[in-house]
Amino acid sequence: MDIVVVGNCMIDLISYVEHFPKPGETVLTDRFTCGFGGKGANQCVAAARLGAKTAMVAKVGTDSFGNEALENLRENHVDTSCITITDQLKTGLAPISVNETTGENSIVVYSGANSLLSESDIRNAENIIASSKLVICQLECNLNTSLAALQIAKQHNVMTVLNPAPARPNLPNQFYEVSDVFCPNESEAEMLCGFPLTDMSEVTRATVLFHKRGCKTIIITLGKRGALLSTSVNSTPVHIRCEPVQAVDTVGAGDSFIGSLAFYIVNHPELNLEESVRRACAIASVSVMKQGTQTSFPWKHELPANLFL
Repeated sequence: MDIVVVGNCMIDLISYVEHFPKPGETVLTDRFTCGFGGKGANQCVAAARLGAKTAMVAKVGTDSFGNEALENLRENHVDTSCITITDQLKTGLAPISVNETTGENSIVVYSGANSLLSESDIRNAENIIASSKLVICQLECNLNTSLAALQIAKQHNVMTVLNPAPARPNLPNQFYEVSDVFCPNESEAEMLCGFPLTDMSEVTRATVLFHKRGCKTIIITLGKRGALLSTSVNSTPVHIRCEPVQAVDTVGAGDSFIGSLAFYIVNHPELNLEESVRRACAIASVSVMKQGTQTSFPWKHELPANLFL
């Protein structure tokens, strides 16, 4: 197994609107789609579509949404043997509004069955975690569950990537210490460090703080401005820019980046991390030019061959 992702499986209910509703306002739309999401599932599918052998550790409900989520993962070549089914709560749902003009999005998340993913589930998945090359976690599920997954991975010398989303104020230092790669976006980094990231000097200041908390490698994604990479062996962070594109829908772009980055780290170890980040930025840029979440993630054969040389 190349990559194991521990996280949420969601159903995305996506409405495309001219503007986001103000409090008390009803906005009509004639465009709606139902798709698959959850940061964990998104990142897993993004890596799988590039050719990585991936597995998911998650929990869904007994409802039809749960069955559809499992079938979707299988169709994307994801191993679902460590996804458990519960009748206690429904499969997670995420109503999403997408601004048709800017591509920006607003999301409300009902965790549902995801909230029942436990440390016991992680222990039951220890064999597949131990056999993998890299484990990805987020903060959508129970914090103790994510921490247990990261700790078990480290016990077996498996590389860890933490996408601290959604950001949690006062995140325990243990999370920083067990993350080989710590990868928030700009707004998540702001919440975690406690000061606004108004310019690149402040973004750099955030990486210094995260290093002090125990992080070895930090990648702060900056949307259309690319990403800032900082490592404990290089005192000068590197700003990796991406080519400008016309964004249609930014939902899932960060997950596309994380999944792509994991793919390059595991499947192209000959690349240095800066080049892996650069290529992951390029693939995330492709994803924002298409509507939908997982449906916007490109398959390997849809991408330029030079991204895999």
